[in-house]
Amino acid sequence: MKAPAASGVPERLTALVQALRSHGIRIGTGETVDAARALEALGLADREYLREGLASALLHGTGQRAVFDPVFDLYFPRGVGVPEPGSGPAPDRDELRDRIAAALAAGDEALLGQLAAEAVNGFGGYGSSPGSDGWSSYQTLDRLRPQTLLARVRASVLAQATDSGFADRLLDDEIRRRIEEFRRQVRTEARRRVAERRGADEIARRGVAPTADRVDFLFAGRAQLAELRRTVQPLARKLATRLAARRRRASRGTIDLRRTLRGSLSTGGVPMRPVLRRRRPVRPELVLLCDVSGSVAGFSDFTMLLVQALHDQFSKVRVFAFVNRIDEVTGLVVRGAADPEGLGARIMAQAALTGWHDSSDYGVSLGEFAERYADAVGPRASVFVLGDARTNRSDPNLPALRRVAERARRVYWLNPEPHTQWGTGDSAALAYAEVVEMHECRNARQLGELVARLLPV
Repeated sequence: MKAPAASGVPERLTALVQALRSHGIRIGTGETVDAARALEALGLADREYLREGLASALLHGTGQRAVFDPVFDLYFPRGVGVPEPGSGPAPDRDELRDRIAAALAAGDEALLGQLAAEAVNGFGGYGSSPGSDGWSSYQTLDRLRPQTLLARVRASVLAQATDSGFADRLLDDEIRRRIEEFRRQVRTEARRRVAERRGADEIARRGVAPTADRVDFLFAGRAQLAELRRTVQPLARKLATRLAARRRRASRGTIDLRRTLRGSLSTGGVPMRPVLRRRRPVRPELVLLCDVSGSVAGFSDFTMLLVQALHDQFSKVRVFAFVNRIDEVTGLVVRGAADPEGLGARIMAQAALTGWHDSSDYGVSLGEFAERYADAVGPRASVFVLGDARTNRSDPNLPALRRVAERARRVYWLNPEPHTQWGTGDSAALAYAEVVEMHECRNARQLGELVARLLPV
């Protein structure tokens, strides 16, 4: 058995804080001191009490628990020491499944934790070289398939139950929760063992899923996109506060040099009281052009919902969606606030977005917008184009984008691809960037920062 690297409790707490910060969780000195005091008061005897105490001291919302819990498990693990992969006799698979089913039926989480360690040790090991990771939760779960134990566990619980009125659906939900908890413990155990081989800092950085606001739009799955949609309203409130502050500062105006110098005559030419040129508070207009094809659709959907939540900040908002044809979807987006999950499907079903093929064509879409919807863009309008600028090697139609830029107050292009991929393959991003400002916008965090900085006031 390989001994873990020695590390004191203060060092572990400091490393935990650094790992959480690397995932974008803002933790200041005050929170760190509070966590140290919580650790001193709670001690190490009860690990779950310690987990909750540190979480209450360090976190600012329940959404951060998805990152905190696996990171905590790395720096304050349930156990230490890692046997070499394949060492010792392999457990009998069917016998282990029987024991897991019995623990699931009893709801014994402590026993499930022990069985998770046994399962990883028996079925998760691979490789034998010192540089190999050695442990795989996927391999363990694939061999044991605990999700197939639902019917057996259900029958066992019903056989032991004294209350026959327990709802079947509630029982199934509870068993699924226990199975998912066992799967989580398997993943935690495998991650812990890998961390003892490769270092907790590296696994905390690379082996822990980021928070939803840091997941790339282009790679977000259905569950992650659903989590992102739930963050729209809190993000909109935060951005509305920032925009209101910017609007208040902007309403003060700039210095009126002529009136300031005239007023300084009474003080011997010293401008003691600057005179400001007041601005008339006029809410700007916003126009969105959204590519809703392929993997870019998740990025566009989230941005449309965010703008819908911010519509009170503007005098007018108009939203257009396109694939290789463009159509106005303002009404669909406004109604989409009640059902954000179905926004993309409604747009694809009810708007005319494709012609003779289903591939995106920025040139045709921009040209059609410049011709059909020129009235949407005026001197008070700021236009945001959302898309990866991949034209499928068709004409990018730069003149159409120039016509839009000439009519609008500002035009910004938000691209969900990394800057290093602009101009590669069929990407016309660099050509479009010569006409309008283009910004990398890969996740919700970047989007929030860009919206707060670029939206007109």
